[in-house]
Amino acid sequence: QEPLVESGGGVVQPGGSLRLSCVASGINLSLYVVNWYRQRPGAEREWLAYITHNFDTHYLSLLGGRFRVSRDNTKNAAYLQMNDLELEDTAIYYCHARGPDVYWGQGTQVTVSS
Repeated sequence: QEPLVESGGGVVQPGGSLRLSCVASGINLSLYVVNWYRQRPGAEREWLAYITHNFDTHYLSLLGGRFRVSRDNTKNAAYLQMNDLELEDTAIYYCHARGPDVYWGQGTQVTVSS
């Protein structure tokens, strides 16, 4: 099993919300900084946000405060809450863990469509 598995993607209308999960197995995610990235069609992968071991967070300013990262070390998981979704948010979303090692999840598709 892959160390990181994302879930929670899907199809949503503009203005809707989704919560993505990144669940770790075989590693202690609390030892890692967790980043979220996305790759829009025809574009390079872009960084969106991170959360540290101490729950400090930082975001891509262009997100305008619509996204929020969190983590639950008791569940060995991290989350990306996405609100007020826009058509341009359509992408594959990835979690990334950086710490003793580096891991990528397989990605989860988010499609914003009316």
